[in-house]
Amino acid sequence: KAAAFRDHIKNGEASAARLYTEEDPLVILSSSSLKPTVSNSSSAWLVQFFSSWCGHCIQYSSTWKTLAQDVKDWQQVISVAVLDCAQEENFDVCKEYNIRFYPTFKYFRAHSAATDRGTAYRGADREIQSVRQLMVNILQNHTRLDWPDRCPPLDPSSSVELLPLLGQRSDHYTAIIIEEPHSYVGREVILDLLQYSGVEVKRALSSELPLLDALKITTFPSIYLLHPNGTHTHLHVQKRLRFFFSSLLRTLPGVQRRLKSEDSSSSVGQVGALEDEWKVYTADLESALHYLLRVELATHNTLEGEELKIFKDFVTLVAKLYPGGGSVVKLMETLSDWLLSLPLQRIPYQAVLDLVDNKMGISGVFLGTELRWVGCQGSKAGLRGYPCSLWTLFHVLTVQHDVTPTALENTGLEGEAAPVLQVMRQYIRTFFGCEQCGRHFEQAAAVSIDQVQSREQQILWLWNQHNMVNYRLAAPWPSPSLCASCHEEKNGVHVWNYDNVLRFLRHHYGASNLSPKYSLTPPRLPAPPPDPDPVQTSQPEHRAGGERKEEERTEEQPEPRPGHLAARGEDRGVWILGLGFNSVDMSLCVVLYVCSCLFLMLLFFFFKVRSRRWKLRHSRLHV
Repeated sequence: KAAAFRDHIKNGEASAARLYTEEDPLVILSSSSLKPTVSNSSSAWLVQFFSSWCGHCIQYSSTWKTLAQDVKDWQQVISVAVLDCAQEENFDVCKEYNIRFYPTFKYFRAHSAATDRGTAYRGADREIQSVRQLMVNILQNHTRLDWPDRCPPLDPSSSVELLPLLGQRSDHYTAIIIEEPHSYVGREVILDLLQYSGVEVKRALSSELPLLDALKITTFPSIYLLHPNGTHTHLHVQKRLRFFFSSLLRTLPGVQRRLKSEDSSSSVGQVGALEDEWKVYTADLESALHYLLRVELATHNTLEGEELKIFKDFVTLVAKLYPGGGSVVKLMETLSDWLLSLPLQRIPYQAVLDLVDNKMGISGVFLGTELRWVGCQGSKAGLRGYPCSLWTLFHVLTVQHDVTPTALENTGLEGEAAPVLQVMRQYIRTFFGCEQCGRHFEQAAAVSIDQVQSREQQILWLWNQHNMVNYRLAAPWPSPSLCASCHEEKNGVHVWNYDNVLRFLRHHYGASNLSPKYSLTPPRLPAPPPDPDPVQTSQPEHRAGGERKEEERTEEQPEPRPGHLAARGEDRGVWILGLGFNSVDMSLCVVLYVCSCLFLMLLFFFFKVRSRRWKLRHSRLHV
């Protein structure tokens, strides 16, 4: 019992220690790392000393994580950290730093001495906006001697300093935020843009009358932009909030992150379009299918068992929900019909590739053989591309499932509450090339995907998971320039308006917003040569007319549907295992097999009866 009790305590400590994890945008300190981290640091630190057994600490952990996410771009000048005083190894250091109650907040100035035990924050208000403003005050309380190395000036500039900048050329933008004296917006935006190059942010107060007269500013806070070419203009923002100001400046042409946090190719992608983020390009969707079917799937020599079932479900999903019709839909429908008609439990990948490449020349079936990233084009080769396009493809499918809820009837997928998410989860787990990315997606799916019970929740769940990637790589999406009504602030913290987000996603990924620009068009198949006609040969003028009538009749004939192809010369049907047999051939084989079996059985019974009669006639005894 004692051993079991000790195990229970250890398990409890392990689970409690996971109150904050390495996935959170903060630093987890310990007794061995606290002093080396905060002493003589080039940046300031705000540390929460907590106990993993404290109920209030557990409740407050979500707020602290949100704060760390909100100020993650400030970490070069002030960082957020935690230390668990409930862990045995931290008992002494918490005692040394005079921690008596939980949670206790202490901040450490930049370049502090090793003997500094921090300054406790005793304010009653511990909400995100108040703590964020505390962080700004901590920075401004530094002197010139101990000022954080990477921290820009936070004091307001005067009219004398700013007016001479008007009309001057520069190698970067200069943004001037004019605000009331009590406002923190300007200082927060300066820190938000800390890790971005190409723009410098300054702040001025509403009391600078000469500046207000020159710029014609009457409302506060306002943002005025000085362009590198010497022009200047008053920027319009939908809402006069910190998030809108920061987002607007981040999207200026030429403004980029100074430090690259993570390579976007190491995750499942990032939302956004470099050329026109207002549109979704079918070229990206087609490139995703091309890479998926011809590159990623090629690593599996054969498909069998669970892999084959997952691939069938994926093909069926795309065939039923891919918007717009056309050659891609015809290819996926043909591939789906072929897979569903096969009685085999194992098929070679080469057979799939032959059909994708349309080796049999089926009319109207086509998928381009080159990658054309448009909305998913990265800033350089190797970034974004396929992962981004795969996200986009499934976003489109979730919206199409919402628009056409009956499209998946009689497919075996209609019983799922979130069929698109389930197929996506299985595909990424089985086929997606980035193993670490698939593991991250599976972890997220295992936690909450089963809670999705409607088509609307399916759309929002995928968007939310995608945004978690964006938070690590860039900024939340959609940006205020795309959907201002999607963004709000509550107690100074950015929040989403989910009703407006859902409305935006339905439009953005809807069929009406798909742009066919840059898509590869199917090649025109050469027309079959006309049958020789001696009568027409002797009369050229009638032959020409006859050819035109034949062409007209050919155009009027409807094309056979995929999976039900006519046995014509130019439409030779779907190859089975790449051997040249189509579905009609297989059906004829089955019919002939059944007929031959019945014929043989009839012959057997016929001769059996005759032999019995012969024996009865010749077996009588003679007296």
